[in-house]
Amino acid sequence: MFPLPLPMRRALDAARVAAAAGEVPVGAVVMRGGDTVAVAANAPRALHDPTAHAEMLAIRAAAAALGDDRLADCDLYVTLEPCAMCAGAIALARIARVYWGAPDPKGGAVEHGPRLFAQPTCHHRPELFGGIGEAEAAALLRDFFAARR
Repeated sequence: MFPLPLPMRRALDAARVAAAAGEVPVGAVVMRGGDTVAVAANAPRALHDPTAHAEMLAIRAAAAALGDDRLADCDLYVTLEPCAMCAGAIALARIARVYWGAPDPKGGAVEHGPRLFAQPTCHHRPELFGGIGEAEAAALLRDFFAARR
């Protein structure tokens, strides 16, 4: 077993923060080289914003921090396979690589559902790496939803 990359550890920490706040436990980190540009946790309920997914918040924060809407030299680490909205934002931001933990057969749009980056109309296709920290990310989600049922 390989140790988790530090950015995924940070994303998992952000997911725990989201869970503690009653949000679905998803965290995201944008990296440029070895530098952390942005860290975000899911916050749709807190912000009263259905688009406040961890990926969206991290992309917005990274774009603001770097002063550019193009994040071509950045990587995104996220604890859950991105949904269609987030995958669209990833493409528009031109993020170079996406690493995610748990797959999302119901709402994911990378390996599941619309498989956005495989569509011929997708103008940017990042390199994709799934299953990074999958067990820990899946356990966070499982425990969160089990406690609410």
